[in-house]
Amino acid sequence: MRYTLTALAASLAVALTLELPASGDGGATPPYPAVTSQRLLDAAHDDGWLMYLRTYSGQGHAPFSAINTGNVARLRVVFTHDVSIPEGFEAPPIVNGRTMIVTTPLDRVYALDATNGRKLWEYDRSLPKRQLRTVCCDMVNRGVALYGTSAYLATLDNHVVALDARNGNVIWDKAVYPKPGEGYAMTLAPLVVDGMVLVGESGGEFGIRGFIVALDAASGDEKWRTYTIPGPHAPNGGTYPGNSYLHGGGGAWLTGTYDAQTHTLLWGVGNPSPWLATERPGRNLYSDSVIALDVATGHVKWYFQQTPNDTWDYDATNTPVLADVRIAGRPRKVFYQAARNGWFYVVDRTNGDLIGLTPFTKTTGVTGYDRRRRIGLTDAKMRPQAGKSVFTCPAFFGGDNWWPYSFDPQTGYAYVPTMKTCMMLSGLKPQPFQAGAQYVDESFVVQHVPGMTGWGALQAIDVATGRRMWSFDTAQPWNDGTLTTDGGLVFSGTPDRKFYAFDAKTGKVLWTYHTRSGIIGVPVTYRVDGRQYVAVQSGWGGVSPFYGGKNMVPAFRGIPLGGRLYVFALPKAT
Repeated sequence: MRYTLTALAASLAVALTLELPASGDGGATPPYPAVTSQRLLDAAHDDGWLMYLRTYSGQGHAPFSAINTGNVARLRVVFTHDVSIPEGFEAPPIVNGRTMIVTTPLDRVYALDATNGRKLWEYDRSLPKRQLRTVCCDMVNRGVALYGTSAYLATLDNHVVALDARNGNVIWDKAVYPKPGEGYAMTLAPLVVDGMVLVGESGGEFGIRGFIVALDAASGDEKWRTYTIPGPHAPNGGTYPGNSYLHGGGGAWLTGTYDAQTHTLLWGVGNPSPWLATERPGRNLYSDSVIALDVATGHVKWYFQQTPNDTWDYDATNTPVLADVRIAGRPRKVFYQAARNGWFYVVDRTNGDLIGLTPFTKTTGVTGYDRRRRIGLTDAKMRPQAGKSVFTCPAFFGGDNWWPYSFDPQTGYAYVPTMKTCMMLSGLKPQPFQAGAQYVDESFVVQHVPGMTGWGALQAIDVATGRRMWSFDTAQPWNDGTLTTDGGLVFSGTPDRKFYAFDAKTGKVLWTYHTRSGIIGVPVTYRVDGRQYVAVQSGWGGVSPFYGGKNMVPAFRGIPLGGRLYVFALPKAT
């Protein structure tokens, strides 16, 4: 058993509301405004939450201030909605007009009235049992994308499904990888750009060959496909020995971002396969890289690789956040990434040149970056070999695993969910690749950072300088994304069932709500008829309880399982 289960509440599958009835399907369907390409470009100013991290920039910030530092302590629950699945609930609620569309583990989708929780429709996908045996790190889904009157879902069995956002009916269903049970899976939220639905594949631990694919939003027809591990005759190919690129890893398992001014997608790429680097000498491009793609063709414009010849599972898949900041008195167009390898990178998003980097957690395997050669630097003493173990930091979870880190344009800070971990990493006897079997050839034991007892923190980092501005330390790892608003607030949650509102400038806790389960879902905010709401899913699971091991997992005992959506607002004026 991967962690201690507690009894689920008897009401787990029953919708609950504190303001208006949320059960039953009666009542008029709210109008559904079409989501155009222009609305997606202007999403920063929309009242809804139209995509995974609200805007193409991935900033996870809303310019709403009705809920602010002065009144956030008055937040109350408006409604909740429960789903009885004992897995991790990681998706943000997606909101357009009065319609909220939410995904759950195992690729269920439901739609609610965003003001009162009344259920509008539900989609429940049937998944092949064979496929579920080769999904890494929980049966999660990270949300839908919207375009026109459709909602797009990427599934664990490698399909993209277009649903009618007004009623849940299937419009089209296309497979992007046809063979279940071979380690390929999709857990990300799609991204829609210029009438195309963009998705990426997961599965680096199973020796997949990662790719990003663009489908026509109207028909599902494939427009282009770019492999994250290029073949020997492709640009930057030949960095894997022999034919090992065919199962070289490089999962693209988180949603990318889009720079509309340059028509460039920025997408993070995961670890190479197998983990044991002695089996694949070379730089292993584009593993552990952020790649810049021409959105029309999928052509790779440039790349920024953080960890060449990675042997620690230091994916670069965390969503790269786009921001315009002033650095050393000069305005710069950047992306930043709090990377798995423990470094906070700030990179010129026009050409991939490194601007600055600072460690944000204990890091020993990766020691820096050579700007002239454009290559990450690593410590050979921290590399395991077959029959050899090393103690290195951070653990394979990384300094931040996947949880998104919002950007507040008012403070200039990134708000970074942080894990404080190390590991004893051991090389094993190499095994031949076999489709559908784990392809790692290493083992690990997660351990504390020497001298520390806690596993996590939420940190505010000044993007312009890399300086830590404040930190809120926790006994458990911080496994939730962050949301910022013009109200001077940061929202995020923790495994110990607490949903927080912080002062964005100082880190002071202004409000706390005790949820029924641990929180790993991405928080959002939206407005309907002028009223601001904050929403988040609770539902414990994800990578930490699966692979935290004997040292970390005891910290999670007693956390109830099962999903509950919470929607908060200030009390209505009387």
